[in-house]
Amino acid sequence: MEEILELKPDVVVASGDFTENGLLREYRLAAKEMDALKGFPVITVAGNHDYRSTGYLIYKEIFGEKQINQQGGAVFFSVSTARPDRDEGEVGHRQNIWLEESLKKYEGKAKVVVMHHHVIQVPDTGTDRITIVDAGDVLKSLLAAGATLVLCGHRHRPWMWRINEMLIVHAGTVSSERTRGYFANTYNIIELNESTGEASVSLKLVGGRRIPMDEVVKERETYIPQI
Repeated sequence: MEEILELKPDVVVASGDFTENGLLREYRLAAKEMDALKGFPVITVAGNHDYRSTGYLIYKEIFGEKQINQQGGAVFFSVSTARPDRDEGEVGHRQNIWLEESLKKYEGKAKVVVMHHHVIQVPDTGTDRITIVDAGDVLKSLLAAGATLVLCGHRHRPWMWRINEMLIVHAGTVSSERTRGYFANTYNIIELNESTGEASVSLKLVGGRRIPMDEVVKERETYIPQI
């Protein structure tokens, strides 16, 4: 939290999970910890753990559910992919139609889509059956409507894909002990040119160095972290 406050970000995106089991005491702790960010715009989406134990009711009360946020020249679209007591994600036909139509309304803007579940599988995470189940339809809508940037979480493994002009950026985990392989706790720092839509993405190790994401995805030797 101290590092993020020092960055003075224009916006903070937290793509879930905030809890382990969707319990009220877990939500209260998460809300208390995130109070430090109240001076910055914060955009959140719920994770699959947050929807356990009817936690979706508490999430809406604590974090709200605003779907479109405009910050400067960028527009953020929050997409709900979590479903009660399920690990796999789903956008759903109606929400996907809403997403495509909404994206098309903001021509000339940098368009950032935020979802918890990953829309494309991530390397080095083992067998994966928990991408969003309608990934094909969602990818088609994102590309057709000209999404600039897609931010995903869920797999605790930082990664980045580029499809045509669209960048898909996966978060690691900033605080969970369930890190992948050699990875420590990390978060992403993204510098977005609102005019051109070009994004520069870095991986920041908590308490450690900052690494360009292009290096992270290039070859193994460059992304084994040395804190």
